[in-house]
Amino acid sequence: MAINAACMGLLPGKVFLTIKPMHAINQTAMDEAVTAVKNAWPQAKPQLGIILGSGWGGAIEDFSVQAALSYKEVPNLGKTGAPGHVGQLLHAKLASTEVFIFQGRRHIYEGDGWTPAVLPVWLLKQFGAQTVLLTNASGGVREDLHPGVLMAIEDHINLLGGNPLLGPHNPAFGDRFPDQTMAYDHDLRQALIAAGADVSGVYLATSGPTFETPAEIRAFRALGADAVGMSTVPEAIFANALGLKVAGLSCICNWAAGLGDEKLTADDVIRTANETMPRMRKLLTQFVNSVFKKEI
Repeated sequence: MAINAACMGLLPGKVFLTIKPMHAINQTAMDEAVTAVKNAWPQAKPQLGIILGSGWGGAIEDFSVQAALSYKEVPNLGKTGAPGHVGQLLHAKLASTEVFIFQGRRHIYEGDGWTPAVLPVWLLKQFGAQTVLLTNASGGVREDLHPGVLMAIEDHINLLGGNPLLGPHNPAFGDRFPDQTMAYDHDLRQALIAAGADVSGVYLATSGPTFETPAEIRAFRALGADAVGMSTVPEAIFANALGLKVAGLSCICNWAAGLGDEKLTADDVIRTANETMPRMRKLLTQFVNSVFKKEI
């Protein structure tokens, strides 16, 4: 989608602003990424994928990293545009559980469309993984969700302004109308609670990159949202459509707009995540060990 100033009568012959449209997922672009990773790691057989959101980069210290690829080395994944997102794919193990860990994610607000946002999920599917854990940082809407709480996601509300499955139906992506009744796997959510998550709740995603207004937060609470952020939902939708089991985990890093006294900044997110890091690290380790204990 291009906003052309010539059409607006402002700058004849000049493009005022150009961003990539939210067009259908580009499977060819994603397959190029799969080929590159398979060439680098031909023997890789991950059982699980973990996508690390804001502030989560250090939560995988208990994992043994076998190899790493910068996102620049993965075609069409691209550079991350959010603070605290390292931007590398790790081939790792925890005991005998083989894992792909995405240290950082692409966001819709970066303007590159759906493809880079959901590409990690496609990679996992093509490598045979059957489970994905999506992590993020979010703002607490529910009264008991103060900074430092770890929330297992039980459901989501999509206010991104679109859906990654928009466009002509691609049978490789599953059904035309995939059911979302159980987008987040019940057993995996219970495993997150058992591993140390404090509560479960509903995550609402907006496109960002602005933090929400107090009026929007009041509206989101009325809709049934418990926490709000700018990610996770595209990956959850796509993974569910592809038949992967999905778990979601959110670190509440700030009160949502209007519920606290401080101005919201990205620094708050990183600071709270760092303070909560020992619990985040322990939770991830115990979750993986418990879910895959039969294979350890």
